[in-house]
Amino acid sequence: MTLMLDPFQDFNRVTQRVGTATRPAVVPMDAWREEDRYVVEFDVPGIKPESLDLDIDHDVLTLRAERTDDDSGKQWLTTERPHGVFSRQLMLGKNLDTTKIEATYTDGVLRLVIPLADQAKPHRVQVRAGKQAVNA
Repeated sequence: MTLMLDPFQDFNRVTQRVGTATRPAVVPMDAWREEDRYVVEFDVPGIKPESLDLDIDHDVLTLRAERTDDDSGKQWLTTERPHGVFSRQLMLGKNLDTTKIEATYTDGVLRLVIPLADQAKPHRVQVRAGKQAVNA
């Protein structure tokens, strides 16, 4: 049995998924709100945890990662899994506490938990009874 491949069949699809330092591949993500925090999950399968880089600068969160090619003398038949540099940026609002972001990486998913800042959380204002000062 021989593996038969059409080398041009998926050329466009594969070349769009490969990232370089000057043109990083986009990282798929999901984001949602849970009570007083936001959760963001990025799909970055096959990335070594030490390759993940998260930076926050002026309310912009940048995720960068790299999956390197293992060219150790292989004669490739096909290579469809993206390699190279991956990047994604998120604009974070002023109402988030970026100093308390929690990041975990499990089964190829990078999960960020971003809490609301204290001033953005709903709160009650206590009303006190008493006399008001009257300007005459």
